[in-house]
Amino acid sequence: MQKVFIIEDDPKIAEHLQSHLVKYGYEAAAAEQFDNVMGEFHMHKPDLVLLDINLPSFDGYYWCRQIRKESICPVIFISARVGEMDQVMALENGGDDFITKPFHPEIVMAKIRSQLRRAYGEYATQAQERVLEAEGLKLFPERLELCFRDKTVPLSKKEADIIENLLERYPRVAGREDLLEKLWDEQVYVDENTLNVNMARVRKKFEAIGLSGAVETVRGAGYRLIVTW
Repeated sequence: MQKVFIIEDDPKIAEHLQSHLVKYGYEAAAAEQFDNVMGEFHMHKPDLVLLDINLPSFDGYYWCRQIRKESICPVIFISARVGEMDQVMALENGGDDFITKPFHPEIVMAKIRSQLRRAYGEYATQAQERVLEAEGLKLFPERLELCFRDKTVPLSKKEADIIENLLERYPRVAGREDLLEKLWDEQVYVDENTLNVNMARVRKKFEAIGLSGAVETVRGAGYRLIVTW
């Protein structure tokens, strides 16, 4: 059963959407803590998000950017804003579609089905999920998960990109400049410590699944995956 996460601060609208989703066979959860949207996102692990723009604490654009740092799941904005710029902003900040309020439930359901088909079903660009593996270590880039034996740890998008590069280059060195270009090619300048910080986080993720010393720093060159297990 596919899960939809509703981020809407009007309880009547959230309940209305939730009841229709359940009626059509989906699992639905509504946000409760609007200052901890990402915490609830991690807890529910949705296949699709319905996202309002006007929210307490931070707006929907902000939360969509946060989701996009960690997930490629479809995001459909639902808002009373009808201006063209609002729709442009929604798409520019990572949204996949835009529905204006008031809305007809059947339109919402049709758009949800369409996005789920594109992301996971018959229209998906990849029929099979990608898996990168080295000596029993498995990376699932679309799930943002790293697995070893019976242990699994969630990853951020940048962590998954780094580990993907390490696995693709294994047993060769993943160059520092190549990693920076792959991860932050849209930025003109990146502080030299940025990659170091992210590599430290990657090492902690390896340790969380019981693999210590799995990433070696190659002075003056970059980083290399070391099979220590």
